[in-house]
Amino acid sequence: MSERGSTVSGDGSLDVLRIVVADDQASVREGLVALLGMLPDIEVVGSAADGEQALKLVATQQPDAILLDLHMPVLDGIAATQRLTEQHLGVAVVVLTTYDDDASILAALQAGARSYLTKDATRADIAQALRSAAAGLSVLDPVVQARLLAAASARPAVVRAETLSADRLPDGLTQREAEILGLIAGGKTNPCIAAELFLSNHTVKSHINRIFAKTGSADRAAAIRYAREHGLG
Repeated sequence: MSERGSTVSGDGSLDVLRIVVADDQASVREGLVALLGMLPDIEVVGSAADGEQALKLVATQQPDAILLDLHMPVLDGIAATQRLTEQHLGVAVVVLTTYDDDASILAALQAGARSYLTKDATRADIAQALRSAAAGLSVLDPVVQARLLAAASARPAVVRAETLSADRLPDGLTQREAEILGLIAGGKTNPCIAAELFLSNHTVKSHINRIFAKTGSADRAAAIRYAREHGLG
């Protein structure tokens, strides 16, 4: 993909930024398509209601960028971002979501999102983020920047794996598995654990499956009981 944006080409015309919009709320999706479509240097080449549809559109339309919500059915925005960055390196991912919590922000950026905006952003903000992302730059909402700085300066809230003694772990649990089990016992969700430990959601799920197998836990509640009984949570 070539770098695009509101630049003037050799013949005096604007380079047009081709984008896909993905949001599960029809009113939001249609509103974004209408608003962005009125800009002379942006062409909306497709819109999707979930992550799977977004991937199919990107594969067929080959846009410069995609404007993507995080919480969508079928395939959520985090998983869609991971696959987009793996399969379509030339397509810049710009997240536009109502969620500005640490876990969502970190998970999206770790998955490969180039920019992160909340839905308080104006049309001008969104358009500029899309242009910048397509040119290889990152744009973060001011609220997102503040949360990232706060998260970076905060002390870790959990005991890291390397501080756990391997010879004291029961049932063949590894240090990483014990750490994740402790986070589960602390009420953390999979996306929160992924963000906390800088892992992908897929990796966290794989660890949890092994934890359940080793501890004989049928579900999360059983794993929490196990963690508390063995001093791991």
